[in-house]
Amino acid sequence: MNASQLLMPLLIAGVILWGIWKKVPVFDCFSSGVKDGVHTTAQLLPTLMGLLLAVNALRASGFTDDLARWLAPITEKLGLPSEIVPLALLRPLSGSGSLAMLKDTLATHGADSTVGKIAAVLQASTETTFYTLTVYFGHCHIKRTRHALAAAATGDMAGVLLATLAVRLLLT
Repeated sequence: MNASQLLMPLLIAGVILWGIWKKVPVFDCFSSGVKDGVHTTAQLLPTLMGLLLAVNALRASGFTDDLARWLAPITEKLGLPSEIVPLALLRPLSGSGSLAMLKDTLATHGADSTVGKIAAVLQASTETTFYTLTVYFGHCHIKRTRHALAAAATGDMAGVLLATLAVRLLLT
């Protein structure tokens, strides 16, 4: 067993021992946290289910692939291969959906291809923006998100373009 495999058990044991040393009712605090987590999950479930349904409908309908074909003339001028566009569109919506799309991209083009490298860097350098906004704003019951969505979408676009640029400059 190496050090990285011991890290999490030692961290958990350390937190428990620290709580005992500070005379904190560790199990009661743990139980309370679990109850709060279950309550939060129950509040967020309808919103998350709606988001997942929408993502799966977009992907299954072929809309993302059609959109990629329509945007191909623009994306090619930006240096973004059209094969990456569905991943770039799905990544802000769904982590698991974009991971499945990354797997398909790597299986089709190979991990050492430019498309595969851009897809891998894109997957690692962008966030599931809509999921994150849904969770955070849904938990806080915020209805008017103001500029958060526009700022996050701008960040996602920058992530796509910079992932492409980084791969082209550093890995090809």
